[in-house]
Amino acid sequence: MAVQKTGDRPPHHRWRKRLLVVEFGSLAALLASMVMLAGAGQEGSAPSRGWLLVPAIASLLVFLSFLGLMYLRWVHETGGHSQWRHRVTFGLLTLTLLGIWIFGIARTWISMV
Repeated sequence: MAVQKTGDRPPHHRWRKRLLVVEFGSLAALLASMVMLAGAGQEGSAPSRGWLLVPAIASLLVFLSFLGLMYLRWVHETGGHSQWRHRVTFGLLTLTLLGIWIFGIARTWISMV
């Protein structure tokens, strides 16, 4: 895949387009599953735990692709200039966001019991 360079902007990384496709595809799947689960909730029947895996996996893919795009922008494009600080900051942000995601998924699953 060719690297594009336009003006003063840095070249795009080869994973950028793939991550964007995964992010928006997962976001569409997440929204569709939420609409489906809302429809099932209006019928009075509680959704099974298996159906809760669809939005859980879709939201995880949205988070991971979002984090991948942030890594490309914040760490990869900085080059050697204070890259270790960017990696530490990015690592802390990643742990925080994934911790919040795990907490939300765990609370949802526990509330189903």
